[in-house]
Amino acid sequence: MTQHVTSIDNSQTATEPTAPTTPTGEQPAGRKRRSKSKATAVAIEQRIGHSFADPSLLNTALTHVSALKSARNRADSYQRLEFLGDHVLGLVVSDMLYRAFPNADEGELSKRLADLVRKETCADVARSLDLDEGIKLGTVGAGAGARLRKSVLGDICEAVIGAVYLDGGYPAASDFVQRNWTERMRKPARSLRDPKTVLQEWAQGKGLPTPVYREVERTGPHHDPQFRVAVSLPGLADAEGVGGSKRAAEKVAASVMLAREGVSGGNNDV
Repeated sequence: MTQHVTSIDNSQTATEPTAPTTPTGEQPAGRKRRSKSKATAVAIEQRIGHSFADPSLLNTALTHVSALKSARNRADSYQRLEFLGDHVLGLVVSDMLYRAFPNADEGELSKRLADLVRKETCADVARSLDLDEGIKLGTVGAGAGARLRKSVLGDICEAVIGAVYLDGGYPAASDFVQRNWTERMRKPARSLRDPKTVLQEWAQGKGLPTPVYREVERTGPHHDPQFRVAVSLPGLADAEGVGGSKRAAEKVAASVMLAREGVSGGNNDV
């Protein structure tokens, strides 16, 4: 009996599946978005000077609650990291101030600290590092998105500090803060001195007596009064200021007189 042996053609072997492409040969939109997001994260890491061992921390720090599928998962947004970063920032800056100003008393250190950790300062740091490029928002209009990015910049910056702290520990977070806050510490954006103090010192330097403040008018309801106060110095025209309290109005009046006389250094924040 003749046996018939069927030969098997092994020339065609299985091939690895290839990445799906569009009819034009391009990668799907989802893959392109992921690639762009990763490139953005790498660029941000380079600017902040920290490469994350856990990239999800940076992703969370840049995620606004509006970008979450469910508002109940708020822990997946930057909010918890912002809480942590706020306190880490306060500790690092306090340490920086304590070492940089050995002769400053508690009051001056507190004023400097408040100026350096306020949201406006954090937002300025965020802008300098282009952190807004990586913020993840939900579906909002172009104008609304731009306003939202601007309003959360300070929060995002604190969240990034929290993320760096969790990923690299206190030394990494401290390095980040020192790189971005040292120059701001040396050159405060706002005057740290009370304008009443500045005016009194200026008057003494001119051989004048202590400025005299007097209430000119009080208006408005009892629960929301407005005070108008005038400050007087011999040989100078009075200057007036308005505020929600006598002290606030006095500070404004002192600032008005300082500005009129060409004296700088008074901060009229109340």
